[in-house]
Formats: sequence, C-alpha cells, structure tokens
Amino acid sequence: MKLLFFKLKTVFLASTFVFATSCKQEKRATEDTVETTKLETEKLLPRNPLSNNFKKYWYAGDAEITSYQLEQARYGELRKGTAVLIYVTEPFLPNKQVKADNTDPENISVLKLNSTKKFLTGIYPYSIMNSIFYPVYDNQHALKTSLSVQEWCGHVYAQLNNRNRFEFTSHSYFESEADQALSLVKSNLENEIWTKIRINPNNLPIGDITMIPSFEFLRLAHKKVQAYNAKASLSSKEGISTYTIEYPELERKLHINFTSEFPFTIESWTEEFKSGFGPSAKLMTSSATKIKTLKTAYWGQNSNNDLILRDSLGL
Repeated sequence: MKLLFFKLKTVFLASTFVFATSCKQEKRATEDTVETTKLETEKLLPRNPLSNNFKKYWYAGDAEITSYQLEQARYGELRKGTAVLIYVTEPFLPNKQVKADNTDPENISVLKLNSTKKFLTGIYPYSIMNSIFYPVYDNQHALKTSLSVQEWCGHVYAQLNNRNRFEFTSHSYFESEADQALSLVKSNLENEIWTKIRINPNNLPIGDITMIPSFEFLRLAHKKVQAYNAKASLSSKEGISTYTIEYPELERKLHINFTSEFPFTIESWTEEFKSGFGPSAKLMTSSATKIKTLKTAYWGQNSNNDLILRDSLGL
C-alpha cells in the first residue's frame, strides 16, 4: 500500500512539474508573440513620403554641421561656450537599436542628431552630448536617445530605448540618482523635437500636451524623469518660425528658431529656467546663435590638415 501511495505521489508531482513547465513555456511564448507582434506593427506603420528636396539634401553622402555661440546658465551665472548640431541620415537596426553595419530590409532610415555643448564653470569644463535617432518617415517616436555629461566631479550617462514602452536607464556618480532603470508610458519627447523640425515642422505637437523634457535639463536640474504638462505653439514671422514649449511646473520655457522653408535650418534657441539651487536660484536665459553651417563628410576629415575646417566653424 505504501509503495502504491509513493508511486501515485511521484506521478502527481511529475505531472505537476510538467504542467507548471508547460505554463511557463506558454507564458514565454505569449510574451514572445506580443513582442513580435508589436515590432511587426511598428514596421507596418504608414511611412510618410519623402520629398525630392529631402532626398537630395539628406542622402548626398555627407552631414550637416552647424556651430553656435553659446551662453549657458549654470550655478546662477551665464557661461560662454560653443554648441554644435550634427545631422546625418543613417540606417538603424530596430531590434538592436544601433547603427546598422550592413544593408538589410529590416533597417529603418533615421535622421540622427548629435548635439554638443562645451563651456567652463570657473576652473573646470563641462562637456555635454545628446544623440537622437529619429525615423525619417516621421511616423513614430525617436527609436533611441542618449545623453552624456562630463565634468571634473564625474560623469553621467542616460539612455532611452523605444520598445513596447520607453525603457530608460541612467548612471550617475550622485548617490540619490546612481543607477536607474525605468519603464515609462510613451509620450512626446523634447529631444526628438530637434529632428522633427528638420523633417516636417507642420507635424510638431501643438497645444496642451504632455512631454518628457530634455534629458540634459532633467539631469542638470536633478528633476524626476517623467512626462510633464506642457503648452506648445508654433509661430512664424519674416521667414523664421519659432517653436515654443512651456512647462509651468518646471518654470521653464524653450524657444527654437528655424527657417520657415526647407531645409528648416535651426538658427538659434533660448531656454529660460531657474539656475542655481535653493533660495539663491534665479530665472535665467541660456541662448545659442548660429555661427556657420557646413555640409561635409566629416568622418573622413581626420588629418591635421583638416583642422582648418574647425576654424571656419568658429570652434
């Protein structure tokens, strides 16, 4: 009898294990199916047609580099420096979310923006870089954005990947920020605005919206990474259009000024926000004004003889 009971118990446990394992496999299969379906859905999003002007300008085999005179508010004072916007089209792998090395039908063509700022805070320098990978078809949010900030106290890195949700990770030398991993509901991204302008400013979000502010601002101001209520507007005067984003809760306002006609070149911008910390913080305005634009394949201009190109950009 004991032997029979033992055998029955063994069969029951084995059956239970198989059932549990099958459930796990089914769950994993379901998750995989959902993920695959999501990716396929995004691939099937209608692609807005590209104009001949766009193709001729952005697929000429070079990049657009524009330099700016910068006045950056930091620690309650304005700092003089330089900013550079580098735009270029690239093939992008949607699954790995990196630049593609080879031609593949799965690749998505993106307009990539690398933006840099360099300025001094007293004895030590600041170096800031943002990267935005935005589909040229202007049919979904940026596929990926990243930020790096370096100064003598340490450095910070943050990255957002556009998958089923926005997956945000960051690493900082500050204890209160340290290593973070967040899952965010998809919303407008301030970082992607700079590429949307260059593709089709008529598609910019307007009115009362929610928007995730630039990662640069959130890190330097030590604000929570989330979508905030904002008001966005677009105006035009004498050939220059201005896109404005106001964040009441953050007491911050951004104005981006660009030419109203293609290729919608960004001429300048201003950013109003409280600079400094505690009771000494005050409302200040950072600004950038264009110096010069070059269309060139900079990645091949890496000899000492090419240093003269930096002079022409005022860098």
